[in-house]
Order: sequence, then structure tokens, then C-alpha cells
Amino acid sequence: MSQQPEKFEATSASITDEQKAKLKSLFPEIITEGGKIDFDRLKLTLGEAVDAGKERYGMNWPGKAECFKTIQQSSMATLIPARDESVNFDTTENLIIEGDNLETLKLLQKAYLGKVKMIYIDPPYNTGNDFIYPDNFSESLETYLRYTGQTDEEGRKFSTNSETDGRFHSKWMNMMYPRLFLARNLLREDGVAFISIDDHEVNNLRKLCDEVFGEENFVATLVWEKSKKGDAKLIAVSHEYVLVVAKNKQYMIEKGIWRRKKPGAEEVLSHYQQIRQTFDDKHDAISNAMRAWYSSLPKNDPRRAHEHYRWSDKRGLYFADNFAGPDDGRESRPRYDIIHPETKKPCKKPSTGWRWDEERTKQALLADPPLIHFGPDETTIPCRKSYLADISYEPFASVFYRDGRAGTLELEKLVGKGLVEFPKDKDILADFIDLATEPDSIVLDFFAGSGTTAQAVLEKNIQDGGRRKFVLVQLPEPATHTQFPTIADITKQRVRAVLKKLHDEGVSQLPLQGQHKGDHGFKVFKLQSSNFKAWNTEQPKDEAELGKQLTLHVDHLVAGRTQDDVLYELLLKSGFPLDTKVEQIAMAGKIVFSIADGAMLICLEKELTPEVIKAMAEKKPERVVCLDAGFANNDQLKTNAVQTMKAKGVTKFQTV
Repeated sequence: MSQQPEKFEATSASITDEQKAKLKSLFPEIITEGGKIDFDRLKLTLGEAVDAGKERYGMNWPGKAECFKTIQQSSMATLIPARDESVNFDTTENLIIEGDNLETLKLLQKAYLGKVKMIYIDPPYNTGNDFIYPDNFSESLETYLRYTGQTDEEGRKFSTNSETDGRFHSKWMNMMYPRLFLARNLLREDGVAFISIDDHEVNNLRKLCDEVFGEENFVATLVWEKSKKGDAKLIAVSHEYVLVVAKNKQYMIEKGIWRRKKPGAEEVLSHYQQIRQTFDDKHDAISNAMRAWYSSLPKNDPRRAHEHYRWSDKRGLYFADNFAGPDDGRESRPRYDIIHPETKKPCKKPSTGWRWDEERTKQALLADPPLIHFGPDETTIPCRKSYLADISYEPFASVFYRDGRAGTLELEKLVGKGLVEFPKDKDILADFIDLATEPDSIVLDFFAGSGTTAQAVLEKNIQDGGRRKFVLVQLPEPATHTQFPTIADITKQRVRAVLKKLHDEGVSQLPLQGQHKGDHGFKVFKLQSSNFKAWNTEQPKDEAELGKQLTLHVDHLVAGRTQDDVLYELLLKSGFPLDTKVEQIAMAGKIVFSIADGAMLICLEKELTPEVIKAMAEKKPERVVCLDAGFANNDQLKTNAVQTMKAKGVTKFQTV
């Protein structure tokens, strides 16, 4: 540690530095003394794997090079907390972020890198009248601030994308590419993204996904049939698509997670365990009790669909499945004898032969308990046992139907009519969540719309006692509704209505799965320029302008910003998620914020003292951050602070 504290880096993560670090970890020999990449060495290292040809298969479009510049440009923005628009701000782990999703994705890179289990997005379909985008991708924060009226500068660079424009598809791809690139970074190794789209851009989206995620990580194109009829001059299009792509498809295949629970199966198994305890593993009594229970259920109850699972042994609840081979006209099916365990006589054989060969059947009979189900005597054809616990999951079909009006009706019921066109269906999103997440997963939606993803997460947690967290990002795009000025306002209102609905139903007061009550809240953050004044390198370098810049930076905090605002910027840009535990404590008469149970201490006081420096160092945190203005040009106090922190083993001491 030097005699001066480190300067806090007030920008988002550098994507370029991260990519270079990945290359360095794989090929340390290609990094030169100056930290540059030697491509000639890289070619030598990879040998024939390098494609130096000019003609190769790939995708290119006007503006693609600018996309990479956009990705590489760090953000100087921040996310300002809006406690008054939040619900249970201090205890919730759910987030709603109001702002441009490109800037927000950049800001999330440090804190959420590799932590998101599932992404669902419903981006603009580029129909010609529903698409808002920045003209200048290198000035996305400034463009956003102008668009939302947060600066005095004239001119808003957002508009619809017209089909008459010569770069109609290119502009859409320029908007999507950097967002997909940044989003992929946030996914866990077993993470997955679901992306809704229609015929306008489905082909381009597939190619973008192949380039960003790798063609080998494409999972499927789901077809969402939304209507059974339609009206059109040519063909009535009654469907749209959901593209499914993985961070690492092979990893997911090895984990075997791509199956969903059969409706009602979990409840049947739970009831079976209760009956099993009641009858103390007396399997005939258990089977009779299961039959009686099934009969008591309503005919349309999903549990009733499993009523053929009525037999029991010490392995579990099973169905006596057909053990005969298919009647395909062949005589090749085995016809060996199976001896009944009670009568010791050969059992009746099916006319088409057995499904398994003799050796496999022998192994099934030797299992404990046997995997063959017998009738009362040899006159009944034996069956194989199919256990519900083994097949309580099923693959998700690539074509499914759900009435397209369901999402609209749900939103109208919660918030009102005429709010958002074609909101997504919460039950379909719940199916995706069930398929792709675990009970403690993070679900991200950075084209949040009316907030359907949040509702699906909240209700799924209620169903299975999960602790899933949602992160929504929505541009405050003007809405046509008088009560809600922007789409982001509709997003927040819908989630409030869902929370109220859950509370009114009494769900939030009940223990879930015997322990967890669920997260009934959300923190709201709003995209804004940094709390710290950035040095303007574009201004003329004459003496008068230089003096003006120096005057502005006597106090480099932006006027009107609160300690809360500054705290969350430091938190996020230090790599801590926005739901990190924060405690306000008193030390030597000063306010200090303890982050993640003392892992980092932040003091935003403008008059630091030796006592508070010593008190923070005594806590032995990994990091300490203070305002540079807090030292009031007292170089001796600053130097002593560095030595005090070093003596107590503080890894990083920074000022901002």
C-alpha cells in the first residue's frame, strides 16, 4: 500500500480488460511487456486452428463495428435509489430499475457477473412503429438523459424505426447485439436465456444468438400458438416464437435439468408419503388408501391424472405398466417363462412376447424389491413397475398453446385497461422459470414491459417456497395512460398490485413449506449520471476554461445528491449486488456504512478524524472507502490513514 490511498474507479467494469484477462489466463505467452496482445504469438500458439482466409461464413451488417465500441465503452452512470417508490426497500432482494437497459447492463457487470440463472426478454419486434432506440450508440447515457427530460439540452435522439429507412434491420441488430453480449456475461455457467420474437426479426435474432452465445449453445425455437383463428389476406399468423439459448449447453445436458414437473405429481407423492407413514409401510393398505383418495378428488384435478399410480412397495409409489412388446407383426419378441413368486408356476405370456430380454428380466426380478409386478396368481400377465418419483418430470414441448388474450386480461385485472399492448402471459413465464431455475435463482428481464416476469417469479415462489429474486429493467418510455406517465410506472404498479393480491389472499402471512414466507417487496433504482463530476476532456484547453473546470471540482460531488445515492454507486461499482446487506453504524461520532457484515466500510463524512480512521481499521474490513474531501487537504491525516489501514491488514483503502 502506497503513502496515498487508491483512487476509487467510478466507472463500470471494463469489458476489454475482462476479455484480455480471459485470454491471458488461457495463453499467458501472448501478452507483451506493455500488457498488449501479440496476435502473431497467438497464431503460433493455435497453429492450424487460426482461419486467416478472407472468405468465411459469418454475419455482417452496417454498424457492427460500432457495436463493439459500444460494448467496450465503460459507463459513468449510476443507479439512484428511489425509496418512496419501493416496497420494503430495506429487506427485499428484488429490483426494478428504471432506465436504458444498455447502460444498466454495463453497470451490473461487476456485481452480477456469472450470477443470473435465467434471462427472459420480450424486446421490440421491429414492426415499424413500436421501436425506440438511440441514434448515437456511443452516447447512450446522454441520449437517455435527453430523452427523459433530465437535461436542459435540446433534441431527443429516440424515435420509431421506419421500414422506409434503408437501415431498418441494421438498426435493430445494432440495438440488440451489445445488449445480448453484456447479458451473456451475467449468466451463470448453467444459465439460459428465453427471448420472445416474431417473424419480423426471428432470422436475424437467431444469427445474433449464434454469434454471441455460439451456435453450439442454441437449445430450441419454441412456437407459442396464441390464437386458434385469425384474419389475413394470405395466411393468418397465430403464433410467435421464443428462442432458447444457453451459456453452456453441454454443461446443462450433463446436469440433466431440462425437464419440468408433471402437474400434480409432486402433490401426489407428498400425499403418498403421509399415507405411507399412517399405515407403517403396509403396502396393501397403502394401495387401497391411495385408490380411495384418488376417487375423492374432483375429476378435473391435476392429481387425478396420476390415479394409475396406486401400488406401493418399499421403493415407492408405482404404476403396473405394460410389460408386453409392441404388436408389430414380428415374432422376434422373447417368449421365456416368468415364474410366479407365490404359486411357483410359469405366468401367462402376452401374445406378442416380452418387452425385455431374458437377462434384463432376470436382473429386474433379483432387485429388492423386484421391478416386476405380479397378479394374485400365474393366470395374470406380469407387468413392469413404473415409479412416479422416477418419471414425475417431462420434457417441455417446443410447440404450445396459450390464448394471447390471457396476459391482457391479467394486467387489466391487476392495474386497469388500455395500458400495454400484448403483455406476456404469466403462466407461460412460470413454466420457463420452473424449467430453468432453482429455488434460489436470480431471474433477469431487461425489457420488462408491464412486469409479467416479476409476477411469475413471486407466484412461483409462493407455490414451491422458493427464494428466487427478480431484476427488472424498463425504459421510462411514455405511456398513453393518464394515470401512469411511463411504461416503467406501469411496471412498478403491476408489481405493487401483485404484492397486495398475495397479501390479501393471506399468503404472505403463512409459512411456505414450513419455513420461508417469501420476499414481498422490491427496490426501485433509477438510471442517472454519476454522483461524481467527471473531468470534461472535450472542453478547450485555454486558461479560462481550465480555471472553470478546476473550480467545478473543488467539490466534485454533484449538487443535490444524498449519501444514499453515493452509497449505492460505490456499492455497485465495488462489485456488490444492489440487494447486499447495508448497516448504518456510529464510529467515533461519525456515520459509517457496513457492507455485507463488515466486508467493506464506507464513510461519506466530509470531516474525517484520526479517531474514525482508527475505528474503521480496528474492524479489519477487506476494503475501506472514504470521500477524498473528508481529509480537507490534510495530507498528514491522509498519510497516517494509509499507514493505519496497512497496519491492520486492510487490503484496499480508497478515496473518491
